[in-house]
Amino acid sequence: MRAPDEERTTGMVWSGSWVTERLGVELVGDGRPDGDRELRELLGLALRRNPKRAHLLVSNVLGKHVPQKPSVVYGAGFELGRRVRALLGEAEARRAVVLGYAETATGLGHAVADGLGVAPYLHSTRRPVDGVARAGGFEESHSHATSHLLLPEDPALLAGGRGDGEAPGAVAEQSSAAAGAPLVLVDDEFSTGNTVLNTIRALHERYPRGRYVVVALVDMRSPADRVRLAAFAAEIGARVDLVARCSGTVTLPDGVLEKGRALVAAQEEAGSGGREAQSPGLEAESSGPETDSPHPDPDSPGSEAVVGTERRTCTRVDLRWPAGVPDGGRHGFTPAHRAVLERALPAMADRVAAALGGARRVLVLGFEELMYAPLRLAAALEERTDAEVRYSTTTRSPVLAVDDPGYAIRSRLVFPAHDNPADGPGDRYAYNVAGAGFDAVVVTVDSAADTPELHAPDGLLARLAAHTDHVLLAVVPSYVPSYAPPCIPSRAPDPNLSDPGAPDPYVSDAPDPYVSDSYVSERQEPPTVLPEPLRGPAFSSYAPDEVGWLLQDLSHVELEAPVEEREEAIQSGGAHYAESLPVEYQPSAQYQSLFKAALGLSAARVARAVGTVTETVLAERTPRPVLVSLVRAGTPVGILMRRWARHRHGLDLPHYAVSIVRGRGIDANALRWLAAHHDPADVVFVDGWTGKGAITRELAEALAGFDGTKGPEEAEGVVRPGGSGGFDPEIAVLADPGGCVRTYGTREDFLIPSACLNSTVSGLVSRTVLRSDLVGPDDFHGAKFYRALADSDVSGHFLDTVTACFDEVADAVDTEVAALLAADRTPTWEGWAAVERISEEQGIHDVNLVKPGVGETTRVLLRRVPWKILARRGAGADLDHIRLLARQRGVPIEEVDELPYSCVGLIHPKYTRGATGANGRAVEAK
Repeated sequence: MRAPDEERTTGMVWSGSWVTERLGVELVGDGRPDGDRELRELLGLALRRNPKRAHLLVSNVLGKHVPQKPSVVYGAGFELGRRVRALLGEAEARRAVVLGYAETATGLGHAVADGLGVAPYLHSTRRPVDGVARAGGFEESHSHATSHLLLPEDPALLAGGRGDGEAPGAVAEQSSAAAGAPLVLVDDEFSTGNTVLNTIRALHERYPRGRYVVVALVDMRSPADRVRLAAFAAEIGARVDLVARCSGTVTLPDGVLEKGRALVAAQEEAGSGGREAQSPGLEAESSGPETDSPHPDPDSPGSEAVVGTERRTCTRVDLRWPAGVPDGGRHGFTPAHRAVLERALPAMADRVAAALGGARRVLVLGFEELMYAPLRLAAALEERTDAEVRYSTTTRSPVLAVDDPGYAIRSRLVFPAHDNPADGPGDRYAYNVAGAGFDAVVVTVDSAADTPELHAPDGLLARLAAHTDHVLLAVVPSYVPSYAPPCIPSRAPDPNLSDPGAPDPYVSDAPDPYVSDSYVSERQEPPTVLPEPLRGPAFSSYAPDEVGWLLQDLSHVELEAPVEEREEAIQSGGAHYAESLPVEYQPSAQYQSLFKAALGLSAARVARAVGTVTETVLAERTPRPVLVSLVRAGTPVGILMRRWARHRHGLDLPHYAVSIVRGRGIDANALRWLAAHHDPADVVFVDGWTGKGAITRELAEALAGFDGTKGPEEAEGVVRPGGSGGFDPEIAVLADPGGCVRTYGTREDFLIPSACLNSTVSGLVSRTVLRSDLVGPDDFHGAKFYRALADSDVSGHFLDTVTACFDEVADAVDTEVAALLAADRTPTWEGWAAVERISEEQGIHDVNLVKPGVGETTRVLLRRVPWKILARRGAGADLDHIRLLARQRGVPIEEVDELPYSCVGLIHPKYTRGATGANGRAVEAK
């Protein structure tokens, strides 16, 4: 079989004629004299199994399905980038950001960015990456795999931020001018415009700008499609330009989709006529009759193929990829990265060339979205060797192979996916490789794809070994942002691969004149992986999107001890309060009625405070906060703030719940998880209320000691002194009667109905537990999910009742926020001073036993051994539930004057019964 790219140079047969003759699909140029010829030189046709579009436009210069000279592939994209630069002008080109489409246009888009010369680049991806937050996404309706993710390392990139020299993960402040930077969208073909419309619509809602430029190798839109794009641009008030190498239309006769399906089925049933070979567990794949194929399929383990008595092995080449340079644009690629890569490319190409030996016809085969790195490597190899170099990549898309010179896909190799894809295992393909006469293939993958599946007997390396004399493997380290866990596959040593531990015969020990000493090995140690958040209904009665719990589930452990036992153990120093749980208070019918009445009276007041604190956060802290509530009182508040942001602004804010323990700090592993998945600067800690401010101080001290790393002294999973990790220690609270924070909904001490109950108003989740025998150094703090209390659960009722008041209080919130933003809200710590005074006046001499405010007093009555309650004289209905609980427990209430809180709960200062239940011993003795 003559190589596909050679056949096209003869001009004898168009690689779309087979489809045209059988289905009547035609490519028509743009009306210029050479329009039809240019279009056919650029494109061929093939058929695929796709319910939405039977035909496939096969590009001869994209480097995806058809092996092509790398200089031609890179030059096509680079030239388009130059045209975009001329269209925008130098000033606008310097502000532009380029976005390419996965998977086929990732390399093309990168080359366009290079053509602009100064543009940062990002491509969409179908590979979710742990630790990197999604900045957007869109759908490509006709694609084999439709969903695209946008995962920039620097969220400012899509907002117009350049990030050319910033540290990874840094979010630069965006001026209004920067936010309007042109966005250049790059795809291989522009057929209907649906994908571009979906993209612009999704991005414009979050990152509006005044100009878009759409770039494609071919523009095949119909007149109606062109009108639709123009109307859409007018609708959003933006300019949308289009730059294409060639334009025309595709003529599709009636019934072509059904005829195409039937033709594909008939060809597959007949073996398709393509060069396909059978392999156990795989469908027929493209390699043809055994007599036509240069080598039979591999039939031995590992990465070797047997051809007669000869065994062919795969040789690993260590590229010495430059440190700090991403493998592509999945998380962003800046001009600074490109400059480092340019310097390193010659030396990397020399290493590959040395490993090739005397190979004369070489294919550099990229891997799905990994197109740019192998393309640039192939182009450097083309420049520095006498070998005939071609470039293409593997793909997820199934396409029919037909061994006919008038068909674009002559052969097909099928092999299992080897990068542990998020959508599960499946077949992958390499087209026009079998039978193309390559005597060496350089397989280039990222380290996430260097897995046992790649080296398996039916894997890609073995499949290639049946069709070429020499297979080389070059692994580019998978780049992940510095704040995310490394992307490391589980790879067993391959005994048939060149010894990865042995000295590389192709790498000289002499100083490298092309790169610095800073490079990245492809072999890395696996990291400690933190678990994903718990979500309802498996953990908590909240909906899964309302909150993610950064906790471990201890529901199976008996942790409850009688209140009296816990109190003595805590006060005697025998145990910490977080080492056990109080027995859950079961409200009486009278108390439940009191809760419902209190909720009816205060729902609007709570809603107003929710709106005020949320609007203050959005105005002063960050426009897209990551809400992190402190378990457990903060969690309902965090959910309500999330609901307000969605109701008023259409924002879908992430929300998590973490544990903080007085005297032991915040959960360090939870902070690490947050830092790995979000920018710490966007994290806003949320709590229900402040009392004397102990937790406010605890959080500030803990974050002052957090630097994102873990040392041996952190065996209990809490923060120790060190750095801050970029988190803002200020808590946002619903009520701040103690004057402890700047961000609050109100400073009045009023009844927040969620304080009236325990787990039954907090998603049926207990308060948190931190005990060394249950929480290891890599564990989140623990909590229990009380499923058995479902019949008493009012968590959803509380949230829905308050949410229903949002519209009612909206105007009042706007007025109040305007006043707050202009006011001096410096914390006065008035509450702390009052607590110290009360502690001395009452002869307690321990501020930890003084619990000020309605919420804290309720906790004393529900979970501790109360001594007495101080109530401000004249306090009304806000204290009805306090009075009821006090009567039930026989606790006196003293009315006093000049109390800065509605009430203060005093824990019994000298309670003792010789109990040891709080440390678990009494529980075990049962």
